[in-house]
Amino acid sequence: MDLRKNRLHDSTLHKTSEERDEYEKDYARLIQSPAFRRLQGKSQVFGAGSGDYYRTRLTHSLEVSQIAREVARRMNGSYPFLAKREHPGLILDPAVVECAALAHDLGHPPFGHKGEEVLNSLLQSHGFAYEGNAQNFRILMFLEKRADSGFGLDLTAATLLAINKYPYSLEEPGRIKGVYASEWEGIGYLRDLWNMPQGCPTLEAQLMDLCDDIAYSTHDIEDGIRAGKIQMNRTFFEDRRLVAHLVQEIVEDRGNYAVGWEQVNIEEMVRRVLAEYLQQWEQIYASCHQEASRTRREMKARWVGLFAGRVGIIDDPVTGWKKVTFVRDGQHDIELLRTMEILKKLAWVTMIKDFRVQRLQKRSEIMLQRLWDSFIEEETGRRIVPPDWIEEHEQQKGKWPWHRFIADYISGMTDGYAEKVYAELYASKTGSIYEMD
Repeated sequence: MDLRKNRLHDSTLHKTSEERDEYEKDYARLIQSPAFRRLQGKSQVFGAGSGDYYRTRLTHSLEVSQIAREVARRMNGSYPFLAKREHPGLILDPAVVECAALAHDLGHPPFGHKGEEVLNSLLQSHGFAYEGNAQNFRILMFLEKRADSGFGLDLTAATLLAINKYPYSLEEPGRIKGVYASEWEGIGYLRDLWNMPQGCPTLEAQLMDLCDDIAYSTHDIEDGIRAGKIQMNRTFFEDRRLVAHLVQEIVEDRGNYAVGWEQVNIEEMVRRVLAEYLQQWEQIYASCHQEASRTRREMKARWVGLFAGRVGIIDDPVTGWKKVTFVRDGQHDIELLRTMEILKKLAWVTMIKDFRVQRLQKRSEIMLQRLWDSFIEEETGRRIVPPDWIEEHEQQKGKWPWHRFIADYISGMTDGYAEKVYAELYASKTGSIYEMD
């Protein structure tokens, strides 16, 4: 039995005449799923529908998958140990990382990270949690419905574990990222079957995660420049308030400790990276005959190329496992990791923290809270929830309480659909009863 191509529940009753690789089946199941299509209506940074130019969760996922697949292909030619396939978790299959990247954001609710915060807060009052990465597995292993299967999309073990960048159960004390206990049973079983070291993701999961950061730190900045939130001039880049905000975000980000910020003067490095970024922009802007759109694309391409070209594998002395990270001359390139973190924080501070974006997020918080209030009382909520969801609840109510299903229902909404339902319930807007939900 191929442990990587094993499926927890392959209940296919009939086989097609087409001979397809198992990972090709995973790819087809993902891109043909409603959850994947709904990513086109979910926010990345700016609200979905803000403009044709700006990225959504769908275009972001496609870009991450392209970067991850190309990097995996390159690394297979650079690290001979990968060809030995000595351990199922020490393999980089381009098709697997592509699938993982396509699926990595399926669990995000409407309105981006604000939606995740709101749903988590609402569920916590019922003793549950909402976490986007964990919701990925609830969608893939339960909520999505595939023909002839009652077990979600039933993806291969390799793809499921490549999505699992936080290999923990949320039931463990202190965990804020991981997998819900209901899905951890299957994920934990696969990890045990593979003999994975405790707390260590597969190489494919690590690569997917790093390529997600590469996309975020380059593509989202491109959107920010296009929107005018990041102004490409010295007044903006040398503003002491911008520098102070970036330093504050770095210091307060507890997930950043592994980058070794205590070894550098954070403010000094922030100023240096910003100065070098602006200088690069000015040089490219001149060579592109002062065409801003060409300059944006060239800047993005150069930074993606720099980051993707430095991705490599080192031995992790802390875990005894392998680590996918930036590598230069065979050594951990922690300087480039810090640079990427600064660019990520630049995107966060200038866009997410923008007061107009904050107003939109406050609006989305109000909408999600009131949608929850409308649905959470089961007796009245049953009357306004779509019939297929009620049918699903009837089949699963012994296992899943009403409030978990309401969280599933709301989290699956696109930004536009959440606004539509809110308007039907609270706004003075008339709609047609013949509109399809």
